Amino acid sequence: MSWPIRPRPGSRPEPAKGGEDGVLLLPDDFSVPAYGAGTLADVLPSVATALGVPVRRGDLPTDPLDLTPALGGARRVAVLLVDGLGAELLAAHPREAPVLNALGTPAGVLSAPCPSTTPVSLVTLGTGLPPGSHGVLGFVTEVPGQDRTLNHVQWRDDPDPLQWQAQPTIFEQATAHGVTCTAVGPHTFARSGLTKAAYRGADYANAYSPGDLVAVVHAALATGDRSLVYGYTADLDLTGHVRGVDSTSWRHQLGVVDRMVEQLAAGLPDDAVLLVTADHGMVDVPDHTRLDIGEEPGLADGVRRLTGEPRARYVHTEPGAADDVLATWRSVLGHRAWVVSRAEAIDSGVFGPVEAAVADRIGDVVALARGSWAFTDVLSEPHSSLLAAFHGSLTSAELSIPLLAARGRSLDRP
Repeated sequence: MSWPIRPRPGSRPEPAKGGEDGVLLLPDDFSVPAYGAGTLADVLPSVATALGVPVRRGDLPTDPLDLTPALGGARRVAVLLVDGLGAELLAAHPREAPVLNALGTPAGVLSAPCPSTTPVSLVTLGTGLPPGSHGVLGFVTEVPGQDRTLNHVQWRDDPDPLQWQAQPTIFEQATAHGVTCTAVGPHTFARSGLTKAAYRGADYANAYSPGDLVAVVHAALATGDRSLVYGYTADLDLTGHVRGVDSTSWRHQLGVVDRMVEQLAAGLPDDAVLLVTADHGMVDVPDHTRLDIGEEPGLADGVRRLTGEPRARYVHTEPGAADDVLATWRSVLGHRAWVVSRAEAIDSGVFGPVEAAVADRIGDVVALARGSWAFTDVLSEPHSSLLAAFHGSLTSAELSIPLLAARGRSLDRP
């Protein structure tokens, strides 16, 4: 059931490059996601195209990963997203994940979007578009003009998901062309705003455990003449955040994921393919690379609101204070972060092209952590500040995600 296809050359995130004046646009340890060429945004458009769906995604190619020949005539495709399964973490643990590490890839290592965090990634996957197009631009973002924030994980129906994320999903497009689409995930997410933003057009099926997810995915794959089934599992990410990715707990949980993938692959219909990917990787953050924003003199001056998360901060400033805040944050954070204005961040391309209607969801100042640094806010975010590992920034450990595949028996190569 393994799929020994070699990685696609050049499929990793693009390294940062210098501008025309020779000034480096990003630090040399950061990468710009290559939207439309090898990112999470490109998975479902390629899958849907292989299933015969005429995908619409603006100027971006419809099958950038060249999955149409690679899927070999499959009429049923399951896409499992393992939250937190970074490609570098997976490659470093062959003993804990022998099944995953034995699977081949039809498209090489892909890139998560920016910021490399779950809500952004899930909507990027579901719409097939960069964050700047779909507008879910962070874990927590400001709701412009309403003096409040939106936590996308706690989101229900305010703001209206159909307005906050107005782009059509790949599931909607596939359903309209006769493909049976199902999203399988935790029952607690069934009616969430994030689910509506990312998966609308697919029937939502609850999964109550890893074994239940396997059974529900298999059942969904058997429906219809052509089927697209998406599955989501969060436990690896949760374990990494709480215990760290260099922990016995994380390694055991990776083994659970590996067994789940083995079961999914073993039960595939003969004309089906299983693809396994992720939303981001993760880095452990030791005590000596944590900076508490509330304890640093000057960082709160001129700041109206702080959003984002510890490795991907948006700073919203008081009127007229943006330049001073930018200068202060650059001075204080120094080598520990890439600190830029909203306009500079947009111009860098890390979000893809940014629609004017969603640009204000990005802070006036953007600070993305380098190395293993995290910028916590212990007073305002006491629980998340205590986590062992984080993600959100543009290092390869966070951006690099796998795309692995297993095939049904009738699709096996000789």
